[in-house]
Amino acid sequence: MKPSKPVILTGVRANNNIHIGNYFGAILPIINMAKRRSDEYDINLFIPDLHSFTTPIDHSKLYDSILNNARVYTAAGLPLDNPSIHLYRQSRIPAHSELAWILDCFTGFGEMSRMTQFKDKGSKGDASVGLFNYPVLMAADILLYGATYVPVGDDQTQHLEFTRDIAERMNRKFGDLFIVPKPVIQQHQFFGKDQGLRIKDLVNPAKKMSKSDESGKGIIFLSDDPKSAHKKIMSATTDSIGKVQYDKENQPGISNLLEILTLVRQDAGREVTLEQTANEYFGMDRYGDFKRIVADEVAEFLENFQNRLAAVDEQAIEEKLASSEKDMNAVANETLYRVQKAVGLRK
Repeated sequence: MKPSKPVILTGVRANNNIHIGNYFGAILPIINMAKRRSDEYDINLFIPDLHSFTTPIDHSKLYDSILNNARVYTAAGLPLDNPSIHLYRQSRIPAHSELAWILDCFTGFGEMSRMTQFKDKGSKGDASVGLFNYPVLMAADILLYGATYVPVGDDQTQHLEFTRDIAERMNRKFGDLFIVPKPVIQQHQFFGKDQGLRIKDLVNPAKKMSKSDESGKGIIFLSDDPKSAHKKIMSATTDSIGKVQYDKENQPGISNLLEILTLVRQDAGREVTLEQTANEYFGMDRYGDFKRIVADEVAEFLENFQNRLAAVDEQAIEEKLASSEKDMNAVANETLYRVQKAVGLRK
């Protein structure tokens, strides 16, 4: 079974603690991209649950985290009835694991050792072999489906280039096994505006919003009580300039709040740009008043989103997963069988 159209593949790691940085920076752009491009492309929206424990997690919560991703996608507007959008769990397609092992055996230790993400995380303590060869599994995720386009952030560009390298290496050795995804520069050109803004930490706006914030004061989770989120916005770091304007270099805190305000307004259906929001509040000299506006609208966003999440049809999600996983197993197994024959495992 071959995909009927060129393939775009994307996914977000399974996680119960999804924050607004994840939502606006990754999940919502993915959903909007899928709806916008599904006429021309097959959209493989997978939940990379095997990647979830490359770093320590609470395994007792993993299964619900996996389903929570599907719930959040649906609450964000994913059309479950669109046949060109495939929603599936990585672990339900065994070919991912087997192809990763085969690719492992054609991958150099030095290649993986040079991966920046591994070096960064590995330097902070004991790193698992899973974290070390994570890029190989990611390559399998992409190559099984002949994905041409894969939206990647800066921290994933090395992994995409490795995917291209290993695909070309296998093709040279065994013939045309894989479709090679487009290089990073063409990925960015293709997705363009589909890439989301990167929301910053409320306390330290020099860094992106991240679950590593142990205090919890700089991060707003989708599950936060709206009143709690309101307080976090009111306590957000600003500056001593005393004038609202969009200046990421000199006023990162205020600029971050302007971005957040724009995003929650867009989520509410308002056709507004960041430039329009910045112009609306340009020169406002009472930061407290400005933060209250942002806090009110963030609290309203959370309340509305949580209501949408509570109304999600669980049975419809289960049916979509089952249908997509049946189809994706057929596609992945065809690719895997071709590889197995090439390396001598099958006649």
